[in-house]
Amino acid sequence: MSDNKDSRQAGDFSVTRWSQVMIAGDAANPKSHEALSELCRIYWRPLYAFIRRRGYSSADAHDLTQAFFARLLEKNFLGSASPERGRFRSYLLGALKHFLSDCRDHDQALKRGGGAIMIPIDAESEEGRVKFEPVDENTAEKMYDRQWGLAILEKTMSAMQDEFKAAGKEKYFVELRKALIPGDSNSSYREIAEKIGTSEGNVKVAVHRLRRRYRQLLREIIVQTLLNPADADDEIKHLFSALG
Repeated sequence: MSDNKDSRQAGDFSVTRWSQVMIAGDAANPKSHEALSELCRIYWRPLYAFIRRRGYSSADAHDLTQAFFARLLEKNFLGSASPERGRFRSYLLGALKHFLSDCRDHDQALKRGGGAIMIPIDAESEEGRVKFEPVDENTAEKMYDRQWGLAILEKTMSAMQDEFKAAGKEKYFVELRKALIPGDSNSSYREIAEKIGTSEGNVKVAVHRLRRRYRQLLREIIVQTLLNPADADDEIKHLFSALG
């Protein structure tokens, strides 16, 4: 099964998307802008969740998140990015905190963002996927990390589905992926084998390969958010710790 374009890009460890942004040092650069935009798609919900947990309404959190991305994608905004902050996750949260402290009120935030829709998002859907508790700074950061972890896992699963679809085997993926979901009552190898018309032994082999490919894709996607690919193991540990 051949990898799609996104997977090939994700596997290029010599230049990650985050390092591509840093090397260019200018969001107006076409390559830098494209890399930054792709990274931002993962982080809309985590940032939105952080803002909501800080006590903003759903509507205000949506507008502030979009305004933040509008500012992030402006020319020279990344001039303050420090190479020591090798994780895009850490840089972005710090930038958001600075952005919120700069915004005296909601109107000022909208003025900076121009009301532009920088990242297409279904706000109602995102709101329903995040649960909120009383305002708390520490809890907001934990929420950010958890939503980031979930977004990474979803992107990994989506990338895997794209590979199966490209190979004309999407219906197999729909059944096989059940074996990756803990507690799924429909995930027995025998039931999966019956649905896709193969043996239970073949399903076991396919699931083993699926899990291996899932781990590979997860690492590739994580690497793209780092300056140094060697930090991938620590970042993966942080991801599962945030989801624990």
